Amino acid sequence: MVSSVSNPAFLYIEDEPFSRTVMEMILVRGLGYKNLHIFENSDQFMERVAGLPQKPDVIFLDIHLKPYDGFEILSKLRQNPAYAETCVVAVTASVMNEEVEMLKQSGFNGAMAKPIDQIAFPGLLQRILEGEEVWNIQ
Repeated sequence: MVSSVSNPAFLYIEDEPFSRTVMEMILVRGLGYKNLHIFENSDQFMERVAGLPQKPDVIFLDIHLKPYDGFEILSKLRQNPAYAETCVVAVTASVMNEEVEMLKQSGFNGAMAKPIDQIAFPGLLQRILEGEEVWNIQ
């Protein structure tokens, strides 16, 4: 199980405004979660994540970010003992088989295709919170 708390904390790192809005609509307005933090870029990522009021239980991570891409961010997280076991799910529009294999080999806990499937997301999120890897990339 990802979190033993009844109100898990989420972090979404995404540079595209529409995708940020969709995630907020689903998690906060739709599902009623209160702990969502959003970073619009990956600048000073580790300092910013360490400064959050609660350690994220799940990090949703866009792959094509600047200055650090999703693979670099994941590597930094995995090298830090405080975040080495944090659930990190890639959220990407690039769902070619080669990139999916790279995501798996890099240590992501799952991946979701953009745009987020608003119908499937609640069920996928429940599986993620229960500790399951979710690769919803169709």
